[in-house]
Amino acid sequence: MSFLKPKTHIEEGDVVILYLSVNSMHAIEAVPTIVNKKGETIVHIFQTPYGSLKVQSIIGVEYGSRVELSKGWAHVLQPNPELWTQTLPHRTQIIYTPDISMILHQLEVRPGAVVLESGTGSGSLSHYFLRALKPTGRLHTFDFHEARADQARDEFQRHGLGDFVTVHHRDVCNLGFTSELDGVADAVFLDLPSPDLAVPHAFKALKLSGGRFCSFSPCIEQSQRCIEVLTKLGFNEICSMEVLQQESVIKTRSMPVIDLEFLKAPKDVEANPTNDDSKTKEPKELKKYLTSSNPQVLPGHTGFLTFATLPPNIPKA
Repeated sequence: MSFLKPKTHIEEGDVVILYLSVNSMHAIEAVPTIVNKKGETIVHIFQTPYGSLKVQSIIGVEYGSRVELSKGWAHVLQPNPELWTQTLPHRTQIIYTPDISMILHQLEVRPGAVVLESGTGSGSLSHYFLRALKPTGRLHTFDFHEARADQARDEFQRHGLGDFVTVHHRDVCNLGFTSELDGVADAVFLDLPSPDLAVPHAFKALKLSGGRFCSFSPCIEQSQRCIEVLTKLGFNEICSMEVLQQESVIKTRSMPVIDLEFLKAPKDVEANPTNDDSKTKEPKELKKYLTSSNPQVLPGHTGFLTFATLPPNIPKA
């Protein structure tokens, strides 16, 4: 129940983020025993590069506390969608925070809204949707792979989010979003190999009062085909974008001050300097400046986000 609301102390069954460093975090379940591959019930001990953690020892501990490992220490944090994205078990490739922040903003996800998501995958984006939709909204998420859909459904229940989400096992490209969802969605999100096949179904699912649409595609050709169908169906404000998170390297640099005094001297003096002037050289003055530059390695391509708006009162015959 870790994701449902803010908590102060770890309870048995909670998902807990074990924070070792900014690049080393693990999601563990706070249960005293687990069943191993042989079917035997054993004490739950989690291994890290800094030694082992007896998981039973963290039950009842306050979130944010420092806990001792056999060869070091770590912190226990309450999970949120950002931390979960970095630690979740990958069933598929996932969408990360830079793209997710743009998706939530452009789809205008808010409490009370109804959002349809096709391509549940590992559930990374789903957790962000649910945080924004609670407590009065609802997420309908679809996956064509039955095992992944069952895993996601079980995961949402264990995280305390089952009351706000319905997981469907269904091929949206061929079968659509079910007739019960026609005209009920405020926003539709697609993460599919052929999003253009699902656009007509998204059109039917959006409310008569209109709504927002988004598709995530790794290739620009997928985005182009999607835009063609969106245009035919009467969507407007269509745009595709790529979100790249770029780091700025900030450094303090010492730079010499250029001496321009020689420009004031007559030309004949410059041509015939005295011996004293040629021998005497003063050290150059240095000044410190705060500089910004791009890193040597820039982030790579993730995918293209295609957004569109369905205007109100478009006939859906």
